[in-house]
Amino acid sequence: MSSIYDFDAQSIDGKTVPLKRFQGKPLLIVNTASACGFTPQFGGLEKLHQAYGSRGLVVLGFPCNQFGAQDPGSDGEIASFCQLNYGVTFPMMSKIEVNGDAAHPLYQWLTAEAPGLLGSKAIKWNFTKFLVGKDGRVIKRYAPQDAPEKLAADIEAALA
Repeated sequence: MSSIYDFDAQSIDGKTVPLKRFQGKPLLIVNTASACGFTPQFGGLEKLHQAYGSRGLVVLGFPCNQFGAQDPGSDGEIASFCQLNYGVTFPMMSKIEVNGDAAHPLYQWLTAEAPGLLGSKAIKWNFTKFLVGKDGRVIKRYAPQDAPEKLAADIEAALA
């Protein structure tokens, strides 16, 4: 696989989403959780979606229950939680695994393209973020503690 456009994902309502649908747009891909200390970042991610969506940015949330079992709900429960508590309108995908043998192929590719500290490919926790450029290549990986608003300059550059 040479770009993000080679992958498909499942939307939170079960529909196949070819990522080539977003060709030519920067993407911010985040593994999310509903009961994590970083869960309030949903609000910041929604603000990025509102601020930059009209200019082409697509935020994609991928729920994951691999870290402290902090997203145990069904896709429907997760969707309701995100909408009710944070007004999330950006696309949420079906729950996936981001590490291990069952990791979604997209995350296998993302972590190979943008390893973490000391070259680690593993996702360390919820709300790890990947900024992907208009060309479908990873620009940068961000740690869970990197607040969404701190990504604004990089997003502006990706939109330019």
